[in-house]
Amino acid sequence: MSNVYIGMSGGVDSSVAALLLQQAGHQVSGIHLRLVCGNESSGCAQDGVRDAQAVADRLGIPLDTKDLSTAFQQFVITNFIEEYEAGRTPNPCVVCNRHIKFGAMLDLARAQGAEYLATGHYARVDHDASTGRWRLLRGADRSKDQSYFLYALTQEQLSHTLFPLGGMSKPEIRQIAAEHGLINAHKKDSQDICFVPDGDYAGFISRTTGHDSPVGDFIDVSGNILGQHKGFIRYTRGQHKGLALSIEPPLYVLDKDPRTHAIRLGPNEALFEQELFAEDMNWISIPSLTTSIRVTAKTRHSQREAAATVNPLSGGRVKVIFDEPQRAITGGQAVVFYDGDVVVGGGTICR
Repeated sequence: MSNVYIGMSGGVDSSVAALLLQQAGHQVSGIHLRLVCGNESSGCAQDGVRDAQAVADRLGIPLDTKDLSTAFQQFVITNFIEEYEAGRTPNPCVVCNRHIKFGAMLDLARAQGAEYLATGHYARVDHDASTGRWRLLRGADRSKDQSYFLYALTQEQLSHTLFPLGGMSKPEIRQIAAEHGLINAHKKDSQDICFVPDGDYAGFISRTTGHDSPVGDFIDVSGNILGQHKGFIRYTRGQHKGLALSIEPPLYVLDKDPRTHAIRLGPNEALFEQELFAEDMNWISIPSLTTSIRVTAKTRHSQREAAATVNPLSGGRVKVIFDEPQRAITGGQAVVFYDGDVVVGGGTICR
């Protein structure tokens, strides 16, 4: 069998993935990543390495902790801050998967002689013999599927990746963990950005940069000033809660101007659009986009995908036209394309 390194966060998913790999006869070693220095996420990080070590000891496999905080700062945190300050809403999990988990961590595993890197993601990988391409597929449990966050993986990365949990459900995984006495069998799932465990991303950005986000005006669709907001980075497209404006009918964030720090508000119906443009594309099931294709597309992880046509543009960009208008398409977020369970590819929404 294969020499497999598995990223072990300390959560139940990666722990059961390690167990399943071991049961399948693979030579398994664990890697735990230290991603954040200082006080940010320190409690969460300590719990993670403690639980990962307890599981590794239970399974009798080695666990190596690697400090990738410098790379994480460079690729993930810096991008996260720059995107918010530019008026966009970034997706740090996509960036982390591309550059850290399946970039730097895969490189570490390969340098140690591993044939594969495994993680506890809910997704699947297979090889399409008819095209010669590696494919990324949704996890069987649609409620936990994480393929949206993995669309940026390359053919090389996918060829050395295993997702042992891809065909399983969360209840099954917790049951397996409990049956084998794993310490984290009933550990609560992480719901927040890993480096912002309290969910206050604006506070995190202020602490990291050493300055508060600029204040500015709320304006309506005609440019009339409605009031002053509490910080440019604190608002995202489609937001209504937290505006602190007593205006009827309710208003929502339509767009943001990074030059003036003004935030334009309008009615909910103004948030619906039928097309978007995307860049920084990554294609998985096809080598490139040379003609228009029909897909279903998601513009955020929690969204149910919608039927659309993807059209190639110059410079590798695409124009996506939905059959029906979509609400609050947001710059900086990912748009991911599907053909049934197969991820065709995706990119970053630019407008």
